[in-house]
Amino acid sequence: MSHKIRHDQIRSVLIAPHISEKTTNLNEKNKQIAFRVRPDSNKAQIKKAVEKLFNVKVSAVKTVSVKGKKKRTGMRTGTTKDWKKAYIILSEGQDIDLMGVDV
Repeated sequence: MSHKIRHDQIRSVLIAPHISEKTTNLNEKNKQIAFRVRPDSNKAQIKKAVEKLFNVKVSAVKTVSVKGKKKRTGMRTGTTKDWKKAYIILSEGQDIDLMGVDV
């Protein structure tokens, strides 16, 4: 994907919010939100997509590439897909309600 993001590409950059115990604690303490994003997206695209979709100001984006887990079912072995996670740090006074939004 290029650095410029079109309006129709916003939904393709962000796949889904990543909700776990760790990300819930980060949201309460530091106003950070985790999203599952496309593996080929960069920080600038992720920042623009979050700002346009939720109408908030993003101060920083941190990304992590997550390796797929090894799975075994009976005689077959394989791995799940590798994926990318983005931690979004919001500016002061900004908040996103993920329960009311369908991403």
